[in-house]
Amino acid sequence: MIGCLLAFAFITKAQLKTPAPSSTQTIKQDFGLGSIELSYSRPNIKGRKIYGDLVPFGKVWRTGANQATTLTFADEVTIGGTKIPAGKYGLVSIPDKSAWTLIITKQLDITSPAAYKQENDVVRVQAKPQSIKKAETFTMQFANVKSTSIELHIMWDQTDVVLPITTDIETKVMAQIDELMKKEDKKSHPYFGAAMYYMDNGKDLNQALDWFNKAAEQNPKAFWILHQRANCLAKLGKKQEAIESANKSIELAKEAKNDDYVALNQKLLATLK
Repeated sequence: MIGCLLAFAFITKAQLKTPAPSSTQTIKQDFGLGSIELSYSRPNIKGRKIYGDLVPFGKVWRTGANQATTLTFADEVTIGGTKIPAGKYGLVSIPDKSAWTLIITKQLDITSPAAYKQENDVVRVQAKPQSIKKAETFTMQFANVKSTSIELHIMWDQTDVVLPITTDIETKVMAQIDELMKKEDKKSHPYFGAAMYYMDNGKDLNQALDWFNKAAEQNPKAFWILHQRANCLAKLGKKQEAIESANKSIELAKEAKNDDYVALNQKLLATLK
């Protein structure tokens, strides 16, 4: 009798662990001045007909399997012309043959169509499905990542749907530069970072050059600063000064045994001949 009880206790405590039928994936992507985190489940086709069958046309889909699909924005973004504050949101969709409706919602628990409530919508976006090579596993990923724009691709079977997302960093970065440059301690001024932002975003190149000069004064051995200073001078049409700055950067880069910057400066010099 005791043996039977022990055997029963062992059986009830034993647990069988098997792989989840649809694996969970969480992706965190730096974007703008913040990041976007995506969490969703990844079902496989397994020989089934997907769209129009397993995933019905014209009905709300959790856009994945098992769990609710969520997007967490660390900073404000814009989707479909609507500004969305930082926070965590649900992502659902309504697939159709010629167009999908992608929905950002305040709901974080949508695992079935019955759970969806349209009054919690933040924004709806229409997207045209595109044909792709067959994807066995449902996949969502970020692509074409730029400083102010990014795309979320939703791919399964032979269909890819894209959700464009943008963010405004211009106002925030310029405000930061203005505030930091007003500090009395000039050693704390972000001369190099501010100069790079101005040069890379089509702003006042003369102001950028002034900041590159001040950054170089603070750190005379910084070959990377002199290289970017040379780029700025080249953009301003100051060819000879650009050549001198690039050559000085090569000299310092060689001292630091940094072949990458030697090569970068050589490429720049080749364009200045």
